[in-house]
Amino acid sequence: MDRTSTFIEVKDQKFMAEQKPKKPVLLSVGEVARRAGVAVSALHYYEREGLIHSLRSGGNQRRFPRGVLRRVAVIKVAQSLGLSLADISAAFATLPDDRPPSVSDWRRLSETWRADLDRRISQLQGLRERLDGCIGCGCLSLEDCPLRNGDDQLGKSGPGARLLA
Repeated sequence: MDRTSTFIEVKDQKFMAEQKPKKPVLLSVGEVARRAGVAVSALHYYEREGLIHSLRSGGNQRRFPRGVLRRVAVIKVAQSLGLSLADISAAFATLPDDRPPSVSDWRRLSETWRADLDRRISQLQGLRERLDGCIGCGCLSLEDCPLRNGDDQLGKSGPGARLLA
């Protein structure tokens, strides 16, 4: 095990003291679940999907580095934004595995997610505007209703399948 040296100053004299490096804090799956506010099964699922990683103890029990708590927090926030685990996984692929996401990592991820969120907000606002114009009708016509079959370019050429391989 490597040792590090530290200088200690006592009454105008410097002494060199050796310190053992600190072992990383490892948490059990139950401790991570409790502190992160998620089910143990969710952690197992996130691990299977490659979003988080654990180590194994001598008794083959999962042990997580403490930084996994931040990764789980990012997962929860991303899910609350409506992102899929596939989107979250793609974002996590840009992060280093050897440390928790930093503030600058979060800024970069959130900027990317902001554009998607803005697009979805715009779509929902457009849907709300079209819904207001349709409330009294009740037709839900497959041919005319922009809510039921909006932007249907192929429907203009008649019924039946149009795209065949």
